[in-house]
Amino acid sequence: MLKKMFFVVFPLISLISCYSPNRDCQAYKTGEFLFNYSIGDSLKQGRFVRGDNYSIDYYDNKIDSASIRWLNDCEFVLQDLKSKVGIHYKIIGTTDTSYTFEYKNAVKDPNRKNVVKIGTAYRVQ
Repeated sequence: MLKKMFFVVFPLISLISCYSPNRDCQAYKTGEFLFNYSIGDSLKQGRFVRGDNYSIDYYDNKIDSASIRWLNDCEFVLQDLKSKVGIHYKIIGTTDTSYTFEYKNAVKDPNRKNVVKIGTAYRVQ
């Protein structure tokens, strides 16, 4: 019985571990993007324009700017120019028109749980 389970479970685990999502991160380093976010029960849409060194965010009738520091092809830190707060982003998957990312505070606070959130940005054509 154990041998039969080995021959079923091992190939299944091998196939699952080989799967990796498509990530063409280079295509999303610069450009204009839309993203959805929620505040309370309201769903809103924001826009950002990312260049080589800076990102300008337009959301909730506000404009915010941040510097960009790329850690590798798929990870970067945005640091707000006013507050100096850094957010770490990791692109976890891409399509022809969008990318999915995880984000969290770049600096760990020992008094708070580090929460990782997921979002999707859509390229503006």
